Amino acid sequence: MSATAVADDVAPVRRVPVSRGYRFELTKLVAQWRIRLLVLSCWIAPALFVAGVSQQGTLPSDTLFGRWMHATGWAGPLVVLGFAGTWALPLLTSVVAGDVFAAEDRLGTWRHLLVAVRSPRRIFVAKALASLTVILLLVTGLACSSVVGGLAAVGNQPLVGLDGHLLAPGEAAGKVLLAWVCVIAPTLALAAIGLLGSVTLGRSPMGLLVPALVAFVMQLAQMLPLPVVVRLALPSYAFVAWNGLFTDPAQLGPLLIGVAVSLVWAVLATALAHVLFLRRDFTNPLYDGSGRRAVTAGVLPLAGLTAVTVAVVSVTTGAEGSGIEQDKVQRSVATAFAHLYRLQTDELNRPAVREAQLRATATCDKGSVKVAAEGPGNDWRCVVSWHLPGVEAVGSAIYQLDVTPDGRFMADGDGPKEVNGYFLVRTPTGDAPNPLWQFDGNVELLPTSKGQLHAGNTP
Repeated sequence: MSATAVADDVAPVRRVPVSRGYRFELTKLVAQWRIRLLVLSCWIAPALFVAGVSQQGTLPSDTLFGRWMHATGWAGPLVVLGFAGTWALPLLTSVVAGDVFAAEDRLGTWRHLLVAVRSPRRIFVAKALASLTVILLLVTGLACSSVVGGLAAVGNQPLVGLDGHLLAPGEAAGKVLLAWVCVIAPTLALAAIGLLGSVTLGRSPMGLLVPALVAFVMQLAQMLPLPVVVRLALPSYAFVAWNGLFTDPAQLGPLLIGVAVSLVWAVLATALAHVLFLRRDFTNPLYDGSGRRAVTAGVLPLAGLTAVTVAVVSVTTGAEGSGIEQDKVQRSVATAFAHLYRLQTDELNRPAVREAQLRATATCDKGSVKVAAEGPGNDWRCVVSWHLPGVEAVGSAIYQLDVTPDGRFMADGDGPKEVNGYFLVRTPTGDAPNPLWQFDGNVELLPTSKGQLHAGNTP
């Protein structure tokens, strides 16, 4: 009777709600000086960088949209986005997600946390949500700060797309915002890999470096002449696939595949981290991770996912080889040239002309009939031809192309000097950048319709 009475008097153990654990974990993260410094830097540094570079005489012309930073405030956020996808976001996910579990191992606070929360599952959810919140805050800061810096320094002007067509300020704003939203997916994939590394490797510093190392390896893979299906099967491609938003029509196929692949990676890596965390022995205060577990529960499942994704992309898209083919390059160069020729015509105050009237075409090769005109390389050479209304002679211009494995190319004008031979052109209002001197473009890696028309047949 007495034992029963004592048992009835004991209050039932209540688990801490996830919302309270989330607030606690978020407070711990924000209380760290390095997290505060990162948040402050992401909300201030991009604005200063974009505003400063936009006022310089020399622009980062080798960077996508860099040569347009003098012309519009919407180019700056895209320059920052390109840098963030390569370096900033992988490092930010390493610092935040890669350390969220390992910090408890270093401090030896798992027992106290388990006694307070009474649920490993809720601890995992709270930590994952807290790290996700901080990462989204950092990404938002990068985007907002770069936009503010660009608009303040240059203004709300139209933006020239990757195929030379002009985007109105409102359209440019929407696409810039969408591009930043799209890179959240690969960032989540790296964050999930960070959670997996932090859970698997314990207090080992390698857990902190896992997202950055994985991102570095995938970036190296993107630089190699790999088949397009392998390139699309890696979440890192989503960091560059936003380029397709700035063509007309938009190249949405690679972008959608990149976002989908990134989200699948994020779900799988988070699920693996969750399972390993629930199976962990918290009674061992000297737990220092497990290299074998990192391979069997981390590397092998993600490698298997990559193989499955390669097969699915190959079957559903029919893509083969590098995806960079002669006819695609010719269409892209001719389309961009026609749009930019109209822009140059407006600058020089010449009679207006439409793309359909120009009937621009391009003939491209790799400098020799013995070399197949396909694949990336800096040895592409294109001769662009066009017609002017009322003029019998056919105009022509030469461009040297550097085509990267991800489909982006930079065309460098090689004459005639009246068209693309000089960086500046003399306009009625003064010297202005010559849009035909150098320009960037994008070759869609996925197969395109045979009936697709080039700029010369565009109404």
